[in-house]
Amino acid sequence: MSEEPEEPKAAPADHEPPAGAQTSATWTGGATPLPYTVSARWVVLRKKDKPAAEIFSVAYVADTDEARPVTFVFNGGPGASSAYLHLGAIGPQRVAFPPDGSLPEMPPRLEQNEASWLLFTDLVFVDPVGTGFSRVIERKKKEKAADGGGGDDKEETFDPKEYFGQKRDLESLSEFIGRWLSANGRWGSPIFVAGESYGGYRVGRLVRMLQEGTGIGLNGAILISPALEIGTLNPTDYDVLGWIDTLPTMALAAAHHGRSRVFPRDTPPGEVRGEAEAFATTELAPFLVRGASLDGGERERVLTRLSDLVGLPTDFVTRAEGRISIATFARELLRDERKVLGLYDSTVTAIDPFPDRETFAGPDPTLAGISPAYTMAVNRLLRAEIGVETEREYTLLSYEVNTAWKDDAPQHAFLPLVGATDDFRYGMALNPHMKAFITHGRYDLVTPYYATDRLRNLMRLDPQMGDRLTVRHFDGGHMFYAWETSRRAFGEAIATFVADAVGA
Repeated sequence: MSEEPEEPKAAPADHEPPAGAQTSATWTGGATPLPYTVSARWVVLRKKDKPAAEIFSVAYVADTDEARPVTFVFNGGPGASSAYLHLGAIGPQRVAFPPDGSLPEMPPRLEQNEASWLLFTDLVFVDPVGTGFSRVIERKKKEKAADGGGGDDKEETFDPKEYFGQKRDLESLSEFIGRWLSANGRWGSPIFVAGESYGGYRVGRLVRMLQEGTGIGLNGAILISPALEIGTLNPTDYDVLGWIDTLPTMALAAAHHGRSRVFPRDTPPGEVRGEAEAFATTELAPFLVRGASLDGGERERVLTRLSDLVGLPTDFVTRAEGRISIATFARELLRDERKVLGLYDSTVTAIDPFPDRETFAGPDPTLAGISPAYTMAVNRLLRAEIGVETEREYTLLSYEVNTAWKDDAPQHAFLPLVGATDDFRYGMALNPHMKAFITHGRYDLVTPYYATDRLRNLMRLDPQMGDRLTVRHFDGGHMFYAWETSRRAFGEAIATFVADAVGA
């Protein structure tokens, strides 16, 4: 007797993301009003042809018949949503920070952004999985009982941390960009990618992956306060480069706050930078390399000069062997005033709520301090103005994502952390027409500007590649666009960069 034919398996039901929303508005920040359509949507990512995750984005498309570029924008963290660049620097509206970048009063106001990039490119702000409204998708599967009979539905969750890794994260962003281009008929548009902080690391690696792996050619890449090489961010007693990279920023901060014993407070910052950079590379670097083998007199001279530049007591710097962490510097520089510096903008200060404790236990004024402003503003924009209806919480910054982050690329444990500089150079060589713009805020201790300057000089770029790379820094911190003058200058610089990259 022949067996009954196997019943065909039903195709898995496709996943329906939330509905999203769309509306029209007009940007009035420039000389000529610019009408646009803003769309807030989820794109479903797939794994083995099955829904795996949703990525949320907000796209601004100018209502014009002119051909325009499109720029994909994301922040860093890892674990940060795109709200910082969206409502701080690039979108048609921005949080109304005071001109000096200090914290605004609550509730924050939204106002027209006179420096919006919408003037010269359409914009897509992307929230990576686990940030904003983007989530991993849960699905059900039916398991058979031990006796072979039918079983009850059992909830099966895709690994919620699958996307919290360097390689998988880049793959998901590449998939999203391709799906967005297809859904919106924009494969013929000039394409740019822009990212801040770890987002700059993403951009550095995407210039290779997008072009080589997915066939998405780029006109330009914009890296904002990037962490190009992860390994130098947390230097140890046995490292050199990380300590060199942060010294110029510490010297600038000390001079800004009137604590430098080398430069008066009104010294032009360019003079401070030049002296600090020269000291870091010609005197501090040999000192850190030679350690105890250095002559006692030379050792004392270098440590005294270092302490004078950074404004800390010489005996304190001597006990630290010249290795002053950014957290220590931020805590100690104005400790006698019971103030702590912001790590992300060392010109900003806050009162230390626990001055008697050995380690700092208060909030960083330049990260925790700005979170309520961006959280309230982005929820107002998405829910009240654009019309997104969802019960999900908008996750501005996920520490769960950040602490779960891993290097998921298959490589030997002895190999160093994968940086972005090699892939950036590879992508520049792969596409002889792509241009790149790298920028930092000069008062940022977390991703110091000098790290990029140093790496730029080590990239071995030939003249043709070198001409396609712009490195320019602005006053301010990690989010230097909080400073009004820097935001405007940055917007003008990127407008020129984009026009040049598309041949306009």
